[in-house]
Amino acid sequence: MKVALIHDHLIQNGGAERVLSALQSMWPDAPTYTLAYDKTHMAPEFGHRDIRTSFLERLPGGYKRLRWYLPFMPTATESYDLSRYDVIISSSSAFAKGVITSPSSVHICYCHTPTRYLWEDTLSYVGELRAPWFAKRLLPFFLTWLRMWDRLAADRVDHFVANSETVARRITKYYRRTSTVITPPVDVDRFEISHSEKRYYLVGGRIVDYKRFDIVVEAFTKLGIPLKIFGSGPAEKALRHVAGSNIEFLGRVSDDERAHLFANAVAFIHPHEEDFGITAIESMAAGRPVIALRKGGATETVIDGVTGVFFDEQSWEELADTVLHFDEKQFDPEKIRTHALQYSTALFRSSMRTFVEKVWANRSR
Repeated sequence: MKVALIHDHLIQNGGAERVLSALQSMWPDAPTYTLAYDKTHMAPEFGHRDIRTSFLERLPGGYKRLRWYLPFMPTATESYDLSRYDVIISSSSAFAKGVITSPSSVHICYCHTPTRYLWEDTLSYVGELRAPWFAKRLLPFFLTWLRMWDRLAADRVDHFVANSETVARRITKYYRRTSTVITPPVDVDRFEISHSEKRYYLVGGRIVDYKRFDIVVEAFTKLGIPLKIFGSGPAEKALRHVAGSNIEFLGRVSDDERAHLFANAVAFIHPHEEDFGITAIESMAAGRPVIALRKGGATETVIDGVTGVFFDEQSWEELADTVLHFDEKQFDPEKIRTHALQYSTALFRSSMRTFVEKVWANRSR
C-alpha cells in the first residue's frame, strides 16, 4: 500500500500541522505534497520529511506572498501527480481535498473544517479583510467561483474523516457527505499536574482577530486579575496597546514553557468557537479547568462543572462575570486529566490506522 499525504500549506504551526506530523510518523515513507513550505520556521518539525511543493513556491515571493496567489491555488492543488499511489490522505481545511487521484486509488480526507471563509465565515472574512477597497468589492465575486470549486472538490473525496462532531455537521450541510469522527492528536504526555499555588489565568494560541482575545484582554484589564498570554499574531500589537499592567504577553514559548504555563494557571480561557480546540485539551491534560464559550468543539470536550465551565455570550461582560464567580476549588485535577487522556496521540494513530486499513482492504476486494 503506497501512501501519499496532502496538506494545504506548511507556513505556520497549528492543530492541522500536528495532525500532519502524526500521519507522517505513521507512514514515514509517504511524501507530503503541499502548496508552499516555509523551511525557516517549519524545518525543526518537518525538515526530515519528504516535502514536495507546488509551482506557487517558485513564483515571486513564494510562501511569503502565498495569500496573493489564491486564484491559482485550485490549479496548483490539481497539479500533483498522484498516479503511483494507492492511498491518498489529505489533511485539509481548504484546498488539499481537491487533488485529482487515479480510479484505482482511494482518497481519504481528514477534514479540519469546510473552508470557513467560503462558507460560514464569508461575510465576516470580507468585512475584516485588510485590502484596498477595489479588491474588497471584487472579492465576493471571486469567492463565489471558489466556493463552486470547493464543492466540486469535496465530491472527489472517497471518505471523509471529521475532527469533531461539530465539523461532521458542517460537512453534511455544505458538502452533503457523511463522515467518521476521529479527534485530532494531543500530546497529553507532555503535561502533568502541578500542586503549586495558582496565581494567574491563561489564554494563548495564534493572536488573530477571530479568536477574540480582545474580549479576554478587556475583561481582565477591568478586573485587574493577572492574565498571561502566549503566542503571537497580527492582532497582538492592538491588544498590547489596550491591555492593563496586570496582563503579560509572553510571545512564542517552548513546549516545556507551555506545559509549565498550563500546569500553574488557575484556568485556561477559551473565548472563541473552534472546530475542535487542542489548547483546551492541553489545559485539561495539565489538570486545569477551562472557561469556554459554549460553541463549537469545546461543547464536546469540556464537561460543565467537571472539567470547566461555559459562558454563553461572546462579550467581555459575560466573561468577566464568569471569572468573578469561578471557583477553582470545585475541580479535581486528577479527574480533569483523566478526561483529557482520551485525546492522546496514541489513540489517534490507532484509530486512524484502523480506518485507513479497513478502507483500503474494502477497496482491494
